[in-house]
Amino acid sequence: MVTTQNPAGPPPSDSRRRPRRSRPLTPVQKPAGRTAPDAADAGPEQRAGLPDAPSDQPRQLTPAQAFDALYAFCAPALVRQTYLLTGRRELAREAVERAFQLAWQRWPDVARDRDPAGWVRAVAYDCALSPWHRFRPRHRSPEPPPADPADRELLHALLTLPPAYRRTLVLYDGVGLDLPETAAETEASTPAAASRLTHAREAVAARLPELADPAALHRRLLELASAERLGSARPTQVRTGSERRNVFWTRAAIAFTVTIVGATTLTLRTAPTRYEPPIAPAQAVRGVPAAGVMGPLSREERALREKLRKAETNGPERVFPEPR
Repeated sequence: MVTTQNPAGPPPSDSRRRPRRSRPLTPVQKPAGRTAPDAADAGPEQRAGLPDAPSDQPRQLTPAQAFDALYAFCAPALVRQTYLLTGRRELAREAVERAFQLAWQRWPDVARDRDPAGWVRAVAYDCALSPWHRFRPRHRSPEPPPADPADRELLHALLTLPPAYRRTLVLYDGVGLDLPETAAETEASTPAAASRLTHAREAVAARLPELADPAALHRRLLELASAERLGSARPTQVRTGSERRNVFWTRAAIAFTVTIVGATTLTLRTAPTRYEPPIAPAQAVRGVPAAGVMGPLSREERALREKLRKAETNGPERVFPEPR
């Protein structure tokens, strides 16, 4: 049972800056208005996709180049973060790819966002923590745990936390966000985020007392995320997958619309144009007297019967009765 005391002390307040960490789980935030790193800060893969520009003019990136730079800059760290949230390697890669596919679909808005990396991170976390994954057959069986027993214990301690507490702990102690940013990304108030962080630390410390120190917990989170080989797809594959998904859903919407229009037209052509009252169901007739039992014939009736039997079957006398 989680107690209400924090062995590591309360989280820092908004006015106090957190100590600088050596290896954050997320890239360092760039100044607002920039969607890609400079060529001097970019790696070989990023510089390969950047166009050459004169030194006296600002470099203009195409949307595809800016997206590829953001993907190469953020995707590896996001895969490690989502692995800490889910404990599943394939699900972590799927969540990050899905988040970047949505970012490419909404790239004009994402490129103008104040923090494009934060936008993609929030979507990736939502995809990774979606409760619908439990209904997928491939996610019902557990994946192989980490090889190190200490990593297995830490990952098990993380997965026993509620999703909201786990997300808050990863953002604050793993990614390195401050408390207001963590609260904003988890869609909670600052006191609620602080309470979640405190309870999450206490739950982890109850299982692993050596991680009561936030610095030790941050270091172990880095080691756990870095110990697994978590690769990501190429940016071109992500953009192609996003475009194919758009084409598929567009065609599906067109086909659905055509089906609805065809069904409506067929209904209008075959529907009746006037009201036809329904036929009442059959009912048993009551109150009819029962048929009487025929008694013996009188003398006159027997004589008439004999006369009819002897008379001819054809002739006017059968049509016009004879007067008596």
